Amino acid sequence: MRSPRVLAAVLTLAAALAAPLAVASSARAGTVAFSDADGIHVLDATQVDAREWALDVSTPALGDHAVRLRVLLPSDYADTSARYPVLYLFHGTSGGPDDWIDAGDAEQTTAGLPLIVVLPDAGFDDDGGGWFTNWWDKGTALGPSDWETFHIDQLIPFIDANLRTDASRAGRAIAGLSQGGFGAFSYAARHPDLFAVAGSFSGAPDITSDPVIEAGATGVIEGTAVALDQVEPAAMFGPHLANEPNWRGHDPTRLITNLRGMSLDLYTATGLPGELDTTLDPAAMSIEFLTHVSTLAFTAHAKAVGLPYYLDDYVFGTHSFPYWARDLRDFVPRVMAVFAHPAPDPSTVSYRSVDATWTQWGWTVANHRAAALAWSALSNASAAGFTLSGAGSADVTTPADYAPGSVHQVRIGPAPPRSLTADASGALHVAVTRHGLVTLTGTVTVSIS
Repeated sequence: MRSPRVLAAVLTLAAALAAPLAVASSARAGTVAFSDADGIHVLDATQVDAREWALDVSTPALGDHAVRLRVLLPSDYADTSARYPVLYLFHGTSGGPDDWIDAGDAEQTTAGLPLIVVLPDAGFDDDGGGWFTNWWDKGTALGPSDWETFHIDQLIPFIDANLRTDASRAGRAIAGLSQGGFGAFSYAARHPDLFAVAGSFSGAPDITSDPVIEAGATGVIEGTAVALDQVEPAAMFGPHLANEPNWRGHDPTRLITNLRGMSLDLYTATGLPGELDTTLDPAAMSIEFLTHVSTLAFTAHAKAVGLPYYLDDYVFGTHSFPYWARDLRDFVPRVMAVFAHPAPDPSTVSYRSVDATWTQWGWTVANHRAAALAWSALSNASAAGFTLSGAGSADVTTPADYAPGSVHQVRIGPAPPRSLTADASGALHVAVTRHGLVTLTGTVTVSIS
């Protein structure tokens, strides 16, 4: 469980390669077993009780450090052949995956539900955590610390490979408390094709949209690095002034339009003591005030762009588990309602990113430009065409929307149309330049017929 005194310090600073591939529980719970998959090596898997599994795993993405997972299975999992939706639930700074079970009532709250809950480490050995990004500095004593690679590219397919999941966007939710609330919304905004629901409990879904918020968030993040992770302050996102696109490219508020069509649930209070506080804790009060400001900034931006959200601002409450346990009890039924009646995938795709190459909803954009990180955006993308904005040139690969080998007329901006042939999968590969000038920043509309 998080230590308020440790978090106060942050504010002040404003192997096992020989292990078998499949590790079964000593309790022999039916057909449940966990095997290596998608870059994750299983060091140990133990059944804790009728529903809970405790795993130790490693991955080169994290320098082969051992990290922990907790998994809560439905009570009838071993007795059925059903597939279940998954909630990925993150802890906060100086926490671990046990927190939600020991202090957040996660097992009791999800009892009897057809739901798998996955609780991963988001830091090493209860340190300050990785802030849910692939670290800018790969050379610290903590190793590469590619947390986004671990959580998104490895953990999700690992869980899908080992458990009977509904491995679709409609069957996947993500949520977290405090730093984990930032991580849940950042991952959801960077990977909207993976999640139907995102939840933030006293989180920080805005870290750069306002100079005051940006200064506070920078102090907290860099303070986490120095005081709790014992690495250089810029280790996670890089020096702020020189690497501003990286900071902004992970900020849910800067990516807010990517979240359209997702159920967004946010819980917050002002830090004033409430009915669940038994003592006065200045650190828990101060931290909740900061996350309250961040949450309300995010919702103001959401309102400005017409993005629906659910906000529970209960005003009186501090940065502590009694409130997060209550938040979870409210959140889980909302998640189950979305799983029961999921929204359809978008008919057209719009997405923005600072990454040089990105893939979403079956579209891949590989930018060719001088800057490693800079904004590019795909708008109104469908089988009939798309609009691309950004700098330089780009190679755009469409989803497999066409008959393999079929020929299509593709018009890029004002240029004459040219013929392109769909590949064996049914995708088109479109080389986009902006009026023939690869360094020009602007917008190009591409039509396909």
